[in-house]
Amino acid sequence: MGIDQPGPLGRRSFLRGGSLVALAVLGVGAAPALVACSSAVGEQQSAATGAGGEPVRGGTLNTAAQLDIVPANILTNTAGATALIGLVYDSLIRYPTGPDSSVDPQPHLATSWQLADDGLSLALDLRDDVTFHGGRPFTSADAEFALRTYGDPRWTAQLQSTAAAITGYDTSDPHRLVLTFAHPLGNIFDLLDTVPIIDSESFDRFATGDAYIGTGPFVLTERVPNSSLSFDRNDNYWIADRPYLDAVRVSIIPDAQARVNALRSGQVQATTNLAYRDAETLGGTDGFSNVDLEGAELQIYVGANVENPALADPRLRQAIAYALDRERVITEVFRGAGYPINLPWPKSSPAYDESRNSTYGFDVERARGLVEQVGAPSAPLPLTFQAGVPYYEATAQIIQADLADAGIEVTLDPVEASNFVKQLIGQQFPGLWVTFHSWAQYTPSTLTVSAYPFNAARNSSRFTSPSYLEAATAAWEVADGRSAEAIERYRRVSDELLDAVFLIEIGVVFNQLTSSTQVRDIGWTKRSEWLLTEAYLA
Repeated sequence: MGIDQPGPLGRRSFLRGGSLVALAVLGVGAAPALVACSSAVGEQQSAATGAGGEPVRGGTLNTAAQLDIVPANILTNTAGATALIGLVYDSLIRYPTGPDSSVDPQPHLATSWQLADDGLSLALDLRDDVTFHGGRPFTSADAEFALRTYGDPRWTAQLQSTAAAITGYDTSDPHRLVLTFAHPLGNIFDLLDTVPIIDSESFDRFATGDAYIGTGPFVLTERVPNSSLSFDRNDNYWIADRPYLDAVRVSIIPDAQARVNALRSGQVQATTNLAYRDAETLGGTDGFSNVDLEGAELQIYVGANVENPALADPRLRQAIAYALDRERVITEVFRGAGYPINLPWPKSSPAYDESRNSTYGFDVERARGLVEQVGAPSAPLPLTFQAGVPYYEATAQIIQADLADAGIEVTLDPVEASNFVKQLIGQQFPGLWVTFHSWAQYTPSTLTVSAYPFNAARNSSRFTSPSYLEAATAAWEVADGRSAEAIERYRRVSDELLDAVFLIEIGVVFNQLTSSTQVRDIGWTKRSEWLLTEAYLA
């Protein structure tokens, strides 16, 4: 199954104040054919905020982000990196997003590729007209460095297992990279879409938060910790005449209501992570637009620490699954920007199965019956969520009421963002928790061998199962993650998840971008990182 597919910084004080409290994305012109391909992908990804008319060159886009950059979290793809990765860094391939989202890789720094029939090697042809922000040419050795760094356990990257399965790198040709694998990797293109191409020569400063140098359309020129990020246009970007904007300024505004006020007042022109009711209201107001980030779906879920004695019996976890009023959460909290599910897969996924999504319908009587069989927990279960995020708090309150109706008492346990991320990665939640997960929008096997909540080898729930591990591994080790063979293996993974219910899905939710209609053609990656290569101000 061979597959073919199409200067030093110093404009301002650079990265002022490089440390942070820990938390918890055109010189030589591109060939015409690839420019057309890149533009088409951009159009598919772009937000329709007042779309139409000719792009306008110049100007500064002022945006707001909830969290600042945390160096240790950049390669984990957790919060804080989305305001950086898509602007400063490129990836080897890029998946499309938007209404026609898929896991069909599109050319980016790699222009074409050939996957061996046995799935054990992949050859990628690379662009020869790309330079890092410091002026150094991009080569296959840089791609190797980025992939090896991502696979380093110190970064706890969620696709680390896939990076670690690359057993050989041939970089003898500076514009061709040949990878060999320990076994077939049905999700290899997920890795190539995810890994940012970082600069090896400045990596020691990347690790400390003192320099972020990539090949992307914008250059990070100043950072005021916990306050702002400043990006200027990369005049030597490899896509001719891009980006249109001269600069991007990101204000760090942790409070969601303060971001609403900044948008209404014109202090910023675009933001994300608002309360969904506020985003809905602004989207219906003249001069503003609200867009679902299709292809970058998130899933809201309840996690359970199965080593908590009250949650060890799967019948109690099943009771929770029956007790949840998923429709209410999607309708009230997320204002209809999503749909209920029992399994993690969005409708665009090859693993999506409508019939299995009715396994745990809203059935309070059945939930009560299971609680009676097992016995209600002797003490209230803590329900942990990230403080200061309106939709997590509202969802937690609904869950608390739903479980009380089923005979399960919970206490709300809001924690600040950095502690929440530490508990998630470190398997430290004492009872239940509620948050978003991602990665289900990728090749399905990525979720169960990579994502912190789902990883069959080590997950946030402390759930272990030989049959789950076997199913997850089998789904991963296929040459083509979209094949009929792969889809059959995903069904087994789905059955394991439904039987064990160590994670109880509530629904697919669309992250949203709210902006002034002056802002046109903002794009996004599958991880909700902003893409501003095609963006402009009307």
